[in-house]
Amino acid sequence: MSQKFDKSKLPSRHVSLGPERAPHRSYYYAMGMTEADIAKPFVGVVSAGNDSAPCNTTLNAQADICREGVIAGGGTPRRFNTITVTDGIAMGHQGMKSSLISREIIADSIEVSVRGHCYDALVGFAGCDKSLPGMMMAMLRLNVPSIFVYGGSILPGTHRGKDVTVVDVFEAVGQFAAGNCPLDELIALEKVACPGHGACGGQFTANTMACVGEAIGLSLPNSNMAPAPYKSREDIALAAGKQVMELVARNLRPRDICTREAFINAARVVAATGGSTNAALHLPAMANECGIDFDLFDVADIFKSTPYIADLKPGGKYVAKDMHEAGGVYMAMKTLLDGGFIDPNPLTVTGKTIGENLEEITWNPDQKVFYDVKNPITPTGGVVGLKGSLAPDGAIVKVAGMARLQFSGPARVFDCEEDAFAAVERRDIAEGCVIVIRYEGPKGGPGMREMLSTTAALYGQGMGEKIALITDGRFSGATRGFCIGHVCPEAADGGPIALVEDGDIIVIDAEKGTIDLDVPEEILAERRKSWQPRTNDYQSGALWRYQQVVGKARYGAVTHPGAKAETHVFADI
Repeated sequence: MSQKFDKSKLPSRHVSLGPERAPHRSYYYAMGMTEADIAKPFVGVVSAGNDSAPCNTTLNAQADICREGVIAGGGTPRRFNTITVTDGIAMGHQGMKSSLISREIIADSIEVSVRGHCYDALVGFAGCDKSLPGMMMAMLRLNVPSIFVYGGSILPGTHRGKDVTVVDVFEAVGQFAAGNCPLDELIALEKVACPGHGACGGQFTANTMACVGEAIGLSLPNSNMAPAPYKSREDIALAAGKQVMELVARNLRPRDICTREAFINAARVVAATGGSTNAALHLPAMANECGIDFDLFDVADIFKSTPYIADLKPGGKYVAKDMHEAGGVYMAMKTLLDGGFIDPNPLTVTGKTIGENLEEITWNPDQKVFYDVKNPITPTGGVVGLKGSLAPDGAIVKVAGMARLQFSGPARVFDCEEDAFAAVERRDIAEGCVIVIRYEGPKGGPGMREMLSTTAALYGQGMGEKIALITDGRFSGATRGFCIGHVCPEAADGGPIALVEDGDIIVIDAEKGTIDLDVPEEILAERRKSWQPRTNDYQSGALWRYQQVVGKARYGAVTHPGAKAETHVFADI
């Protein structure tokens, strides 16, 4: 073994060193390992690969290539898998209740596997939405040297000479319901929208969190935007395996990298690229794993002061492939740094700082995806935080590509998404109203469902700019229009959203960052007296357990106290 690794100080010593570990070593010999292999650091190579959706279908192959990099770097790779719930397939039915909880299951499953087998480092491969933050949360929780790798996005489909994504299919469902899209046209579109392997191609949640991986320093520079089918993904997987061994040698850990300043950088990149509102849920959850205070309002303040510079779907023209060809995440960060919006000092998995990595990047004025910060698309971020009498603990809205930033209208209240979607399908939604979908929060759902089926159907009917929609649930990164999510406190906790009645006037101002219920306090006090907590059908199993422990959306909907309550860190066992 190379002299740069001292196995006696690594977690894997507990399963590989000394006469008392002879039974443990017998298992390794059974798998073809040699004495030399056992003497090296053990690196967990975790993949969220599966056949559930194209987001995940290349991940196992990439993880296998990573093993070669780990070996070349002087380590012994140990491959294992975790689950995913793929939002595009879970969308629009009860399956979406499983989506957000999958983030916690992914993080927990990686944690218990690494703890049980005493791995010294991690390289993680993820594709679909919740698997990205789930994997990074596990890395921060365990605090062993780690590198996060995104499996890459899907290439855009082509329909009638235009690039299309799965969002076009969701919106076509609304057009079909409105009588504006023949069934054969819908079927033709569904067959070409997703042409192969990879995660959703726009600046939706997966690509947003892939940007976060680079911006926060846990991913190799300009590694995450290469589409899944590209041959370069093999080189990235190999490089990650080699580089994680350098991190082991230096004992450079995720919490050394993910400082508060790094979280601010990540939030800036989300805002600048018009990223998913889900980042405002995942960044606080990741910060919780480090013991850093960073809630929805911290994220919103950063969004408020960051220019929107990336012309990406769903608010703009381009997809992840175009972003990659324009120079990737680091091209966006280059102009943000020049404008004073990025802190250059946080470390990254290269062993260098963000600033040192960016010194190797030259701004390309000829690319079309990113605007210079001196001439942004809009002067403030593509995502805005809101606060007011309807959401005392905050809410969030994606304004990228929206022309209208104020809205006022009468409430149309639904107690679950299915009822709202049925009303949309019946075309029983009036222009100018504010749809309220409640009891869909982390606890009340349970599971804080995304509402893409409903919002896309409204857009497909031409109602996207004519109504507003508010929920204590979530929206897909693919959602567009005046759609406000994460309303907190949620209805299940007796938040003001639980007291709204049909016809109440709701006033929203995404420029000022306000969301208010125009009902006198004395009337709300009377309604509060008669309010009763709701029960739901999930009274056993994982969803029951989740609703017992899940916290507020404001703090990331986390399920444990995080690093602040730690008495030890796994990496130090």
